[in-house]
Amino acid sequence: MKIRNICDRPGARWAFGLAMLLTGSTVLAAGFQAKLFPVDGKLEANIRRTTGGVPHITADNLKSAAFGHGYAQAQDNVCLLAEAIVKARSERARYFGPGPGTEIGVGLNIINDFSYKAQEIYSGAEREYRSLSNESRALTQGFAEGYNRYVRETAPGDLPAECRDQPWVTEITPVDLLAYYRVVGQYASGGQFATGAVFLAVPPGVSPAPRVAHSVTDSGAVEKLRDQVVATAQAGAGSIENFTDTGLASNAWGIGKAMTEQGRGALLANPHFPYTGPRRLYEVQMTVRGYLNVHGAGLLGTAVPLISFNRNLAWSHTVSTSRRFTWYELVLNAGDNLTYVKDGVEKPIRTETYQIEVDMGMTEPVVLERKFYFSEYGPMIAANAVNSNLPGWGDNGALNPESPVAITYRDANASTGGLLDTWLQMSRARNLNQFQKVFRNCGSTLWTNTTYADDKGNAFYIDSSSVPNLSEQAIDLVNLRRANSPFYAALFDQGVTLLDGGTSTEDWEETECGSLVPYDQKPMLVRSDWVQNSNSSYWSTNPSEFLAGFSPLFGDEKAPINPRTRLGIKMLQNPMEAGFPGAPLPAGQDGKFSAEELLGVIWNNRAWYAEQFLPELLNRCAMIGFTTVNGIDLSPWCQALDGWDGLYNRDSVGAHIFRVFMAHYINRLDTDLTTAFSADDPVGTPADPSEEGAGTPSDTMLQALASGVSALQSQGIAPNEPLGDLQYYRASGGVEPGSGGMPVFQTQPIPWHGGDGNIDGAFNAVGVATTVFAEDTRFPRITPEVIDNTAGLSDGSGGINGWLMARGTSWHFGLEFTNHGPEAYGLVRYSQSTDAMSPYFSDQSVQYSNKEYRQILFSESEIEAHLLPQGETVISQ
Repeated sequence: MKIRNICDRPGARWAFGLAMLLTGSTVLAAGFQAKLFPVDGKLEANIRRTTGGVPHITADNLKSAAFGHGYAQAQDNVCLLAEAIVKARSERARYFGPGPGTEIGVGLNIINDFSYKAQEIYSGAEREYRSLSNESRALTQGFAEGYNRYVRETAPGDLPAECRDQPWVTEITPVDLLAYYRVVGQYASGGQFATGAVFLAVPPGVSPAPRVAHSVTDSGAVEKLRDQVVATAQAGAGSIENFTDTGLASNAWGIGKAMTEQGRGALLANPHFPYTGPRRLYEVQMTVRGYLNVHGAGLLGTAVPLISFNRNLAWSHTVSTSRRFTWYELVLNAGDNLTYVKDGVEKPIRTETYQIEVDMGMTEPVVLERKFYFSEYGPMIAANAVNSNLPGWGDNGALNPESPVAITYRDANASTGGLLDTWLQMSRARNLNQFQKVFRNCGSTLWTNTTYADDKGNAFYIDSSSVPNLSEQAIDLVNLRRANSPFYAALFDQGVTLLDGGTSTEDWEETECGSLVPYDQKPMLVRSDWVQNSNSSYWSTNPSEFLAGFSPLFGDEKAPINPRTRLGIKMLQNPMEAGFPGAPLPAGQDGKFSAEELLGVIWNNRAWYAEQFLPELLNRCAMIGFTTVNGIDLSPWCQALDGWDGLYNRDSVGAHIFRVFMAHYINRLDTDLTTAFSADDPVGTPADPSEEGAGTPSDTMLQALASGVSALQSQGIAPNEPLGDLQYYRASGGVEPGSGGMPVFQTQPIPWHGGDGNIDGAFNAVGVATTVFAEDTRFPRITPEVIDNTAGLSDGSGGINGWLMARGTSWHFGLEFTNHGPEAYGLVRYSQSTDAMSPYFSDQSVQYSNKEYRQILFSESEIEAHLLPQGETVISQ
């Protein structure tokens, strides 16, 4: 019998090839899935802790790596994570009571809980979870399981003081995490409306006070609370003066091969975030064999790091000047406050009713109920409560002045289902093209720019935030209104883009990225020397190649840049100039940056305003001599300034005097400087103090100095005190939310170097916080009462003196790619853990104070060499 090869049959070769291709594809798909999920369903992760308590997590699949990450974060920050989930679930009032304070402030938890329901934080996450990618499922499921593993194995009485024996420390779900990510996504957009603007949005004649859904034992207390809630919402809505000020800032440099010692790329990463709350950054390395190896830090609760590097590339983020939301003015139908007209067609304002539980100390929680209002764009907002300080905002519209209107908004970051996918794909990229492809495929970093460098020597910048895509006609209308309407221009300068909801012309236009600006219309730049951003507009990324011609929703062009940006560009343009004698050269004697020198750029503690104004101020001091200014003898203070090194180091004497001088003089810059801003010289202008009255008691500079000195004298602060004796970090807390307990200091004062980014113009920016709760939380903390126009100098009450620092430089490092891979040095400024009993609570804070950096470890040999005693744990489930 003859046996014929099946390939001899007509068409058989094609069929066999197809069969092999399909079989191969199935094998590849199965192999890829095995990199995401454990084949046998069993989670296992190896956690190795190195210097600083940094966890290096190794696993065979992504879900197991996230499992280890969730477990490690819970070990270090379980209370913060648990409270963040309470917030995302709209359960603050249920567990922590109506809200803080005894007068204004009562009911804030109620306002938040209702507002997050109206913004669909949790319900949106439930819907969104069903369409998550497999990668995001692996990450959220694994992280939640790791967190839950820690919660299950830890007795409630063994948790840190802030959440010990608390019923709100429970196991979480992947949907809980996704809801929390929606809160994170809206930090620079809808989150700003959750303190009152959404809550107060009701038709005329309707009270925004919530009603009691069930009978209660003390109706009088509940009625009083209802009134207080409305007053708190009004105060919260009106408290935001500028929606572009999120309280977040950063510096980032991407250095190309032309300016590095190794002829490859290098990165400076310097986010300025709060030291408290879930905006803290947590350092981790995640390795999935054959799939992922990334080292970085992310906001607490994010299942993959966000500011990171792998073997081939590195990136950091800075808060963008772009806009992530637009307001819409709706023309209401005559006599009907729940109908608006668009393109001549009547449309309903729909309503949704929500309930929340409130702990008021009764036997059962009080159930409150509220109706909220929505347009096709999103929730309605009480714009008059937000912008009551702007003239021209009345009962009728700004765009439709003859018609009664209502205001609603649309949020570009209302959904964040792609958050983890974006950063995971960035982490897996191996070259510039792959990294850019993440954004070509509509990846978004929500509210930040991205600055990048790689081992090939490329430096890349992109505004990778979520920006509404407006048509050219709509953009022309926005620009026309800004030019012709002072009210509209003032509103726009506040960060609000007001559009006409009466016509579809101003709707966001659909693109391949939904209705957001696509990749090819975003500001971006590739260089071989450098790119940078310090929160000024994309326009000045590198003055050798200005970026222009983009949507105004990305930010202003040909406009003044902030002092950190001016100083950063100055150091990049002049890498071998010190600024002041004795200061280190930014790039050393060769003008080429190394990893250590990039970290040194942060720690050199230079400040723009000192370099711009100190020499002239000293001239004025010499001229005034012993003549008093506003009754103050400035001579000893001027003498201290004359000996100041111009830096904001711990041992710098005179920095405190210049700070309070600038805190007053900064309010006079617009009128006192004689050289106006020039778009041809954004670093050098504006400049040059006026000579009018120079060296006399009427001298504007000397008057500012006298006012600042007066504040120092009121606190008994002498001219010759070093900055480190006056400026310090001191963690506080130790009590659970809603308990009424008094927070305590948890460390001794740790002297702190750095300067205020806005007032001092310091690159290594630090600052004071005055809210009585840790950022974005309900954890009480100790904060100062401050003296106006002093950059946060305490008035001495509560036993707090000097400047108590609570925000600024956080996870920061300098990195250079070498022939042997990435080499990086830096710190997590406030340390890894928020548990006061942890060895990682303040260890890196002390290192920062002493300028003792550590190596940021990446290779196996580096990790093994720095492994802590008993620092390795294998967890499985």
